[in-house]
Amino acid sequence: MPVRSAALLLYRRRAAVEVWIAHMGGPFWASKDEGAWSLPKGIVEAEDRGDELSAARREFAEEIGSPAPDADYVALGDFRGSGKTIVVFAAEAEFDPEAVRSNTFELEWPPRSGRMRTFPEVDDARWFSVDDARTKLTKAQRPILDALLAHLDDDAEIH
Repeated sequence: MPVRSAALLLYRRRAAVEVWIAHMGGPFWASKDEGAWSLPKGIVEAEDRGDELSAARREFAEEIGSPAPDADYVALGDFRGSGKTIVVFAAEAEFDPEAVRSNTFELEWPPRSGRMRTFPEVDDARWFSVDDARTKLTKAQRPILDALLAHLDDDAEIH
């Protein structure tokens, strides 16, 4: 069974629609920008089956260091890429944490040095216009932006 992750995509409406995305931490991503950002997400554990929104909210809090805002989340769908499926929940929300304080992971660095170092899973997170986010997100996650825009178009037609 492929790995399944759950993610939150916060958005807000300014001159353009903006989305909240995170820069991946660790030495591999440190000097990269384009294609080095991601939705805050994490693995759906066995106990999360049936409540993937709770998993997405938990992972958001772990990666950003702040609870996900209370909002009306809607399922945008499942997206495949990089050997996993990501289930994404989106919500319009104002979100402005004082700082990003991600959980950490250990990695031998430099490689084959025998020294273990600790790195944050996320080293930055902020708002970007959808156009800017399209170049910053990993290629596998870029279709999520199209799904968000389609959702917003559908929502506008209803109201």
